[in-house]
Amino acid sequence: MPTNPPVMQAVIQDGYGVPERVLRLAETAVPSIGAGDVLVRVRATSVNTPDWATVAGAPYIMRPGIGLRRPRRPVRGSDIAGVVQAVGQHVTGLAPGDEVFGSTGARAGAFAQYAAAPAAQLATKPAGLAFTDAAASVMSGLTALVAVRDVARVSAGTRVLINGASGGVGTMAVQIAKALGAEVTGVCGTGSTELVRSLGADHLIDYTTEDFTQSTQRFDVILDNVLNHPPKTAARVLAPGGTFIPNSLGYTGGLFAGLPRMARAVLMGLGSTTVRLVRPAVNRENLTALRRLLETGQVKVVIAQAYPLDKAAAAVTHMLGHHPGGKIAIEV
Repeated sequence: MPTNPPVMQAVIQDGYGVPERVLRLAETAVPSIGAGDVLVRVRATSVNTPDWATVAGAPYIMRPGIGLRRPRRPVRGSDIAGVVQAVGQHVTGLAPGDEVFGSTGARAGAFAQYAAAPAAQLATKPAGLAFTDAAASVMSGLTALVAVRDVARVSAGTRVLINGASGGVGTMAVQIAKALGAEVTGVCGTGSTELVRSLGADHLIDYTTEDFTQSTQRFDVILDNVLNHPPKTAARVLAPGGTFIPNSLGYTGGLFAGLPRMARAVLMGLGSTTVRLVRPAVNRENLTALRRLLETGQVKVVIAQAYPLDKAAAAVTHMLGHHPGGKIAIEV
């Protein structure tokens, strides 16, 4: 006689729109795993741009790829920290009981008690770090790491301006750039200046009183996490040979208002300005590098607020406000 599959609590997305209307906590089957996968008992996850974008279902042009009336994958979330429950037959280096952090990848599914993740996208959790901090470090931390270390190739003395320095990527980028010896200028709002200063920024620009594009200073690297200025305007403050890194879909004016500016930034790169995009690779090598930064205290995770799993809709709504001052986490 067949037995019912094991079940778990997960946040299910029924459609597109306001998070409180389309997200609900429900009982569903524990995901199965393949030969190269790991089943993780989730202890924490966090909210990222793809999560709220998929909840909103905007722009409509994305829906044929994710599902016309509702997403084909009904559980959001990719950042993950937890305890290994089971491993696939081809998995090495991880065993049940190990504490891990990483990503579920394109399959999502982290807003749940259990999630399946490729073993290659997991690593041992940083020693002494809370599950909440570990989960919140993944996408933002890897994006910042790749942007600063690999794309910008920051080293001692590099002059770096980070627009959106108080956000998830920004807070990590400030610290990673400082760890590599850069001179960092952070752009943020009045309420976040002390936070960004505490993370090591050498200089601060309060965007409510000063326009960084009018600065007389010149920068070797601009990491723009907001795109609230036309790319050519922002690039005015680049030093000769400097690099402009656009890293946002843009928040000004509504969902995906920054897409045209992202496109213009790419086109700008066809001219004399060096424009490079960030494509963070979630792999054990990068996770291990991030883990070292976290374990040594060179980088700390800034949590704006942590929500319980049954308040995941509120967590996504918080992220939709676009001024979280750190990461929005979900504790399971």
